[in-house]
Amino acid sequence: MGKLMRGAHIVWDWNGTLLHDIHAVIEATNASFAEIGMEPITLERYRDLYCVPVPLFYERLMGRLPTDAEWRVMDTAFHKHYWARVDACGLAEGAAELLAERRAGGRTQSLLSLAPHEHLVPIVRRHGIQEHFVRIDGRTDDSHAGKAERMVRHLAELQGVAAERVVVIGDAVDDARAAAHVGARAVLYTGGSHSRVSLEAAGVPVVDSLAEAVDTAERLAA
Repeated sequence: MGKLMRGAHIVWDWNGTLLHDIHAVIEATNASFAEIGMEPITLERYRDLYCVPVPLFYERLMGRLPTDAEWRVMDTAFHKHYWARVDACGLAEGAAELLAERRAGGRTQSLLSLAPHEHLVPIVRRHGIQEHFVRIDGRTDDSHAGKAERMVRHLAELQGVAAERVVVIGDAVDDARAAAHVGARAVLYTGGSHSRVSLEAAGVPVVDSLAEAVDTAERLAA
């Protein structure tokens, strides 16, 4: 990465952060609930309860972990309905411009997502932003664990990037946990899966726009 190594290296989250897909997520979630006779959930309640690993989110809703059979039905239904809707989702406000400006200014950034890698890369390309990332990593297994160990592997591939100048920008408490796991910092964005109250419990800066997230990331890494 050589001469581009200046300022914060941002590790971006995808779903709910760069991709504004929360309404597709809610619609797909409710479609999956309907498959096993659960009542639909509102956006507000979803943001209050959502967590990773995802089965724990269902436990919060149901008062118990779903059975293996229930989980398979809901997981299959969710992905069927979500991927049918995702092409209609746009990037978050200002995302494309921020990514381009950072790259033009010699800043580096990468993308780490729990979205399946084989789906992630094509959709990033469709939005025309793949050139702004030095690395893109999606999920390559069936695990529903969080990002902590994936962040270890992601940073290991970013040769020459020290953890102390890495800032993770995401929409979930799990993003902050993953950052802490590798000795990096995090900024959490309210436009995705969590309520502000839920995000503030992580003890890291919480912002309402990606522009503010980038400004905060640069201050943290200074």
